[in-house]
Amino acid sequence: MRGGVGRVDAEIDIKRSRFLCRLVRIETEDAARAAIDDARKEHWSARHHCSAFVLGPHEAPNQVRRGNDDGEPSGTAGRPMLEALSGRGFVDCVAVVTRYFGGTLLGAGGLVRAYSEAVLTAVDAAQSRGLVVKRERRELFTLALAHAEAGRIEADLRQRGVVILRTDYGADAVLHIADDDAARLTAVVAQITAGRADLETQGHEWVDVEL
Repeated sequence: MRGGVGRVDAEIDIKRSRFLCRLVRIETEDAARAAIDDARKEHWSARHHCSAFVLGPHEAPNQVRRGNDDGEPSGTAGRPMLEALSGRGFVDCVAVVTRYFGGTLLGAGGLVRAYSEAVLTAVDAAQSRGLVVKRERRELFTLALAHAEAGRIEADLRQRGVVILRTDYGADAVLHIADDDAARLTAVVAQITAGRADLETQGHEWVDVEL
């Protein structure tokens, strides 16, 4: 999800049991646990606050994946929630599903389907509201510009689909850029600056890219 819109809520009802899912963007395990604690405090009268979170891109060897059944039968909540997130390619987020029991036992299969459906409903809500971004490994660059030219050049780059991470203002205006085609970006910068500015390579990073 977008960094500025960090939470999406959804609810499903199955045989009078309410499953409330909140999907929260996170960057650390501590942030995931804080989101889980927030759900527990807000819905203090509910018995189960099951959770799953994924940190890091799928390609990373140190990706963190955690699921918790929180008192539900083993394997009926945390694991299907985790599979729902991974199946949609969601990373750097935590799903917390709070269950209010409706008086009818759902059985193991029913619980698996309910917790998975609750997460997928929240995922669909995030996607339908345009809150989802893609994480890609991009090469990083800086571009130092005169203040008088920075606004025009930044706007031009954005119109060409270049990802501008931020702009720092000091003696110069320095654009921080992420791109996946160094040769193309170099040519574009040379064109729009008339050869008066040069890119400097700054390594690589996983960044948010608009879908």
